[in-house]
Amino acid sequence: MSDLTSDRERLVRDLINIGVLKSEKVIRAISKVPRELFIPPELRRYAYLDTPLPIGYGQTISAPHMVALMTELLDVQVGDKILEVGTGSGYQAAILAELVGDEGHVYTIEIVKELVEFSRQNLMRAGYLSRVTVIHGDGSVGYEAAAPYDKIIVTAAAPDIPKPLIDQLRPGGRLVIPVGDTYMQYLTVVYKGLDGKINVERGTPCVFVPLVGRYGWRKV
Repeated sequence: MSDLTSDRERLVRDLINIGVLKSEKVIRAISKVPRELFIPPELRRYAYLDTPLPIGYGQTISAPHMVALMTELLDVQVGDKILEVGTGSGYQAAILAELVGDEGHVYTIEIVKELVEFSRQNLMRAGYLSRVTVIHGDGSVGYEAAAPYDKIIVTAAAPDIPKPLIDQLRPGGRLVIPVGDTYMQYLTVVYKGLDGKINVERGTPCVFVPLVGRYGWRKV
């Protein structure tokens, strides 16, 4: 067993012990996806520390506890069609791809052009690119071409819940997004009922990089 593999197993145990990693399916996904393939090579020795890491261009890969928490809130099912806003390095997309299986698909949109190629290469190396479509664009407007989505996850902070994302969520679906100012946000879960009615629940405080775009922050 490699040092990184044992580090990954230790991290999973720690996330279970602090109560953010709960369901068997998310435990399996985080146990399987190699986080070290989604960070710059010089930082790989830090892959299984529970901390965000820089990936360039002012962006970060989220701390593992936050990935676990958001993924649990999203409640992904096999066969789901998912939109991720903020691809970053592609790690969260890989977790989602593991969960949706061959029957589902993940669309992920990234505004930083250089990270689009970085994430594609990472996803290819990890074996998930067949289940993930990476798009360059403004994620705050969503991705209408593949809508509606069963689930939507936003990995950057918005001042408000972008209306296009609610519109692109299918009835019965849910959206997980950090909402607040540029200093602190709250993980927010949006449920769309089968009748189209929207219910919003505000949860854990968090800090994310800003969502830049038409329905996010215009400038940072």
